[in-house]
Amino acid sequence: MVLKRESVEFNTTQRVEIQDITRKVETVLDHSGIKNGLLNVYSPHSTSGVVINENESGLINDFKLALEKLVPEGAGYQHDRIDNNADSHIRGFLTGGSETIPVEKGRMMLGTWQSIFFVELDGPRHRRLVVTVMGD
Repeated sequence: MVLKRESVEFNTTQRVEIQDITRKVETVLDHSGIKNGLLNVYSPHSTSGVVINENESGLINDFKLALEKLVPEGAGYQHDRIDNNADSHIRGFLTGGSETIPVEKGRMMLGTWQSIFFVELDGPRHRRLVVTVMGD
C-alpha cells in the first residue's frame, strides 16, 4: 500500500461561500498514481466544512440559506465574546471537516451528480486542504 499526501491552497472571497473543489482533488489523485484505494479531503480549519453533493446553483444557494437559518449570525452565542464567529464554528460542526471517497481505476467513485465542495464559513480567508490518497 502507498500513501500520498498533498495540500491544496486557495482563497475565499465571502463570509459564507461554497466552492466546487472536485477538479483540484482530481489533480492530486492523478499526481498520486494510485489506482485503487481511498481518498480523504480534510480541512484543518474549524470554521469550514467539506461536503459532497450536487453542483446545481439553486441547491448551492439553498444550502447557504439553510445554514444561515439554522445557525443565525449574532444570536447571542457564548463564543462570540471571544472572536464573534460562533455561528461559523457551529456551522462547521454541522457540515463536518472531511470526506472520504473510494478510488477505483484511478477515478473517484463519486455519483453521477456528485461534486466535492469546500464550505467557507468565516471568510474571506486563505485556506489549505489536505488530500490524502491511500492504495495501490
